[in-house]
Amino acid sequence: MHDKRLSAARNSTPLAVLPGARPIKAGTLLRLDHAASVQFCRPITIRVIREIEDRHPYDGWAWIEAYELNAKGDAVAKRELFVQIAGLNWLDASAGRGAAVARRAHGATRPRVPA
Repeated sequence: MHDKRLSAARNSTPLAVLPGARPIKAGTLLRLDHAASVQFCRPITIRVIREIEDRHPYDGWAWIEAYELNAKGDAVAKRELFVQIAGLNWLDASAGRGAAVARRAHGATRPRVPA
């Protein structure tokens, strides 16, 4: 049984080329919770950098490199994540960027102090 799973993992096709699969592309916004992986007991929002295709996960799973976003939509950490594709919550990228830009524009009256 173990050898069959291992060979299936080696022969798995990257998500981006599976027929009918929604591609994970750079800039995609996702909300990850417990459905994506047990590691997300507290949901997080991420912006995808890329799908890591040189790793060969089991069918239905993917390795992705992404930025974790805070409530303002700013990147706070760069992460490599192992996620179950069926558990991904796709967010509207244009709405996410617009909301983040609108929040920044609203706070633009305050001078920014460099960190």
